[in-house]
Amino acid sequence: MNTLQNKVAVVTGGTTGIGYATAKELIEQGAKVVITGRSKATVEQAAKELGATGIVSDQGKLAAIESLVKEVKAGFGKVDVLFLNAGVAQFASLETASEEHFDNIMQLNVKGPFFTVQKFLPLLNDGASVIFNTSINASIGAPDSSVYSASKGAVLSMNRVFARELAPRRIRVNAVSPGPVATPLYGKLGLTAEQVDGFGQLLRGKVLLHRFAQPEEIAKAVRFLASDDSSFITGTEITVDGGLTVNPIVD
Repeated sequence: MNTLQNKVAVVTGGTTGIGYATAKELIEQGAKVVITGRSKATVEQAAKELGATGIVSDQGKLAAIESLVKEVKAGFGKVDVLFLNAGVAQFASLETASEEHFDNIMQLNVKGPFFTVQKFLPLLNDGASVIFNTSINASIGAPDSSVYSASKGAVLSMNRVFARELAPRRIRVNAVSPGPVATPLYGKLGLTAEQVDGFGQLLRGKVLLHRFAQPEEIAKAVRFLASDDSSFITGTEITVDGGLTVNPIVD
């Protein structure tokens, strides 16, 4: 059953991991999907593999967001699903965090999603679905994650406010908060293979299901929120973490 037949969906950061898996899931459900990314080569490759439309765009730059909106309008006219997935995960302690660290995370994780939603408002159909990719880090108090956690907490706050502001247009606004996911992200944090493996062993021991999620499992939660199956859900957060948040990371 194609639950998103002929719907138009935009997935920011759709070239790898959760974004890629979500684009694939939405396409399989009948949607016409636009993916974005900052690397032209990566965007073109992912778009070809998925059968999606790829647009190079940097969520951290307002001019790039406005250009993206113009391209989507020219190609599709209106949008039914907007998945705000693009972002960055960087970690530093309170003692060592720099202004650059703070500004980079806030620009990509807070400013970017805010203005992406704002600029897409004229293109969103009444009854559309806006979905944020947030994180359980917004609430678990993990060490060295203060700025990253704050950015995701800000997005969750925007999620609730936008749900109220856009309700008159029947636009539903929700968030998916993943726990640890088996994506290339951990290898991008500057950790060695041994460190990544050790970190993974620690987390798997705390996840009640004793494993990381697969990107496809997060994608199915996004697809649910994108479809009419979730027609009476707005302003909420769906946690997809295998039970991690009820089992503390640090005893």
